[in-house]
Amino acid sequence: MDTIKRLGALTQVELADATGLSTATVSIIVNELVAAGIVATTQVTRSGRRAIQVTLSRGLGLVAGIHFSTRALKVVLADPTTVVASQRLPLPAEHRHDTGMDRAAELIAEMLASIGAPQSELLGAGLGICSPYNPSTDMLAVPGLLRGWDEVRIAESMSRRLGKPVAVDNDANLGMLGESRYGAARNAQSGVFVSIGHGIGAGILYNGEIMRGHDGTAGEIGHVRVVENGALCHCGNRGCLEVMVNSSAIVSSLRNAVGNVTLRDVIAMARQGDLGCSRVISDAAHYVGTALASVCNLVNPEIVIIGGELADAGPILIAPLEASLERNSLHNPLHPPRVEVSDLGEDASVLGAAAFAFDSVAIPVGGTLEALA
Repeated sequence: MDTIKRLGALTQVELADATGLSTATVSIIVNELVAAGIVATTQVTRSGRRAIQVTLSRGLGLVAGIHFSTRALKVVLADPTTVVASQRLPLPAEHRHDTGMDRAAELIAEMLASIGAPQSELLGAGLGICSPYNPSTDMLAVPGLLRGWDEVRIAESMSRRLGKPVAVDNDANLGMLGESRYGAARNAQSGVFVSIGHGIGAGILYNGEIMRGHDGTAGEIGHVRVVENGALCHCGNRGCLEVMVNSSAIVSSLRNAVGNVTLRDVIAMARQGDLGCSRVISDAAHYVGTALASVCNLVNPEIVIIGGELADAGPILIAPLEASLERNSLHNPLHPPRVEVSDLGEDASVLGAAAFAFDSVAIPVGGTLEALA
């Protein structure tokens, strides 16, 4: 299965070469997977000889999950049970919607071709953006937060490129959806997903449903003020959480001490015992816990999930965040919210986008997508 996902459609002979298994063993395994409906076989001709080609079964069709973060585009193709293809591309800061959407459509076409699937198998797509989205207008809920995307009808634009229906949501909402379906929040009826990287956003699960608010701005904890008269945020306010805790702010605060580093460098150095790097991560955790406290008082979630690039800091981030959350919220020692690092990592939002596509533009099915490698 991993070999087919990685290399695409293969004949049984090619599968034997790629896996090191005998052709007889491959034939037995393929027959079992065909009987289970997991793979499909077709007769093909290779080098003048007839052969049996093996592909992942897609009887219920495929959807695309698309995630535009501030610095990257990630796309997956998924059926109801597994991710069958995945691609990631870096994006420039303040990337334009048109070039990004064009590239996403090109990637989807290339990925469909790589797994031997015709365009007709694509049922639709889910798309996540790193800004609040208003479904009633099909545009950003707050102009100016994602430059180059104002006045764009996002679902309509992407749908026109794909020729398929597209469902759009904020990426933190989709991260929460992904975690509730396939990750740390499975079986939870309430939770908060916080993504910390170039920006900060939160998705809120309440009574099993994603809370979006009347115009799509629910969960925007990145614009909760945590420092009175702090630095100016691009939203126009001062001292927002997103100004105090983002990758640029964290690395900038260390420039005099350790020079030019990336957030990944800071996390690695903190793990190695660097006191300065550990301190700035702890400071970031304090601010996030302060903002989260109000959310927890209002929602009373079962679980708080930390995702995004900073989540890789693990206990260095989680321990002071839990302490800040306890100090600033109504703490119930018998039933405190669990605080955990995302199970899905940087794939939470794109997997949530695929799930959202099945919910919104494809036939509703119960799948797990647990085969993501």
